[in-house]
Amino acid sequence: MRAPRWIVHTLLRRTFLGRLVRSSLAVGTMAAPVRRARAQSEGRGRVVGFDHVAAPMRDTEAMVAFYRSLGFKVNEGRGICSVHFGDHKINFHRPHVWEDPATRLRAPAAQPPCGDFCFVWEGGEPSLLRTLRQAGADLIAGPVERTGGKDGGTARGTSRYVRDPDGNLLEFIVYP
Repeated sequence: MRAPRWIVHTLLRRTFLGRLVRSSLAVGTMAAPVRRARAQSEGRGRVVGFDHVAAPMRDTEAMVAFYRSLGFKVNEGRGICSVHFGDHKINFHRPHVWEDPATRLRAPAAQPPCGDFCFVWEGGEPSLLRTLRQAGADLIAGPVERTGGKDGGTARGTSRYVRDPDGNLLEFIVYP
């Protein structure tokens, strides 16, 4: 029996990203001080955070309703629906955008579901569980202790995992 295509694509993507991160860490560890010194001496800036990420979506109505029920602000446009939290957003491309071969400014192999998003949840685990339940999200894993991105990637938190209507993985991490 063959694995479904989305599982194969997910495994290939994770393998590629894992190799990329490991090689970047190895090269970055040696080259980071040199790059930093060069950038400082040349007066260059640096990356300070994410503005947004983008992913294709298949079921627009279900996705918009789901993210609104989780408390996100959602803006609907002709080509994208953007989901806002803090100073960040996710642009979900409508099907007519990502399926159009003329659309070049996107990952060419990206198809729903292709996103793994981790959100920081403030308000404690009881309010997270209540919100997920009200949104109709089925818990697929958790609580799981994780090291998150906070404090330079050293802070520990507790994560819970669900899927959105298109099948993207959503992780909600709660820091103590």
